Amino acid sequence: MISKKQKLFNIDSLQQIIDKSKSIVFFGGAGVSTESGIPDFRSVDGLYNLKWAYPPEQIISRTFFYENTKEFYRFYREKLLIHGVQPNKAHYKLAELEKAGKLKAVVTQNIDGLHQMAGSKVVYELHGSVLRNYCEDCHEFYDEKIIEESAKAPDKLPHCTKCGGLIKPDVVLYEEGLDNDIVNGAINAIKEADTLIIGGTSLIVYPAAGLIDYFHGENLVLINKTATMKDSRATLVIHDKIGEILDQIKVN
Repeated sequence: MISKKQKLFNIDSLQQIIDKSKSIVFFGGAGVSTESGIPDFRSVDGLYNLKWAYPPEQIISRTFFYENTKEFYRFYREKLLIHGVQPNKAHYKLAELEKAGKLKAVVTQNIDGLHQMAGSKVVYELHGSVLRNYCEDCHEFYDEKIIEESAKAPDKLPHCTKCGGLIKPDVVLYEEGLDNDIVNGAINAIKEADTLIIGGTSLIVYPAAGLIDYFHGENLVLINKTATMKDSRATLVIHDKIGEILDQIKVN
């Protein structure tokens, strides 16, 4: 258990790094959103440990989407469209740092849109967003309501109101590649950063986790409840909740 003295030391150290930084990039994972009540994937209560007719990893794959679309959407509506969630202290502090000119970008593996809801403007969503959906035929875009409402349809599937085509969530499924423009934007931001703060991620999901190798700035900060493979490279490592840590940072 982390002592109070160690926590204060960690906060002071992080505060000093942020105060001296001019170009911060934040790279975040599921742990950023768990404090808003959104389950992660790999913990004891995570999505990968839930019991379904198929493994969750299989359900949220490209092959499964096309071969068993109804079951995909049944899982998607119940487990990925989380209702009533709000940004937490981490989201709001990052937005505050951006507004102050300290933070230049957020690179996130999350698909919940909470960074934008908190006020962040420059957000690279590596795995897409549940708030965006598109028709596979005419490419018309829809918000998440089209997915929710489709549960009442006879076939339980969302269809385009213009052409009748199947609507697909704008999220990156297993067997799909990341969007090149988003990846390049994230890489450029990380390259130009003097401080990279990594929070709420185990850094085991590739290719997303590999993007941090483009960082060659002065300070690498890792904030995660458990150890990661990159801890030994970091200027500062804090094993604690990301929201509780960032909430104590003063933005000058």
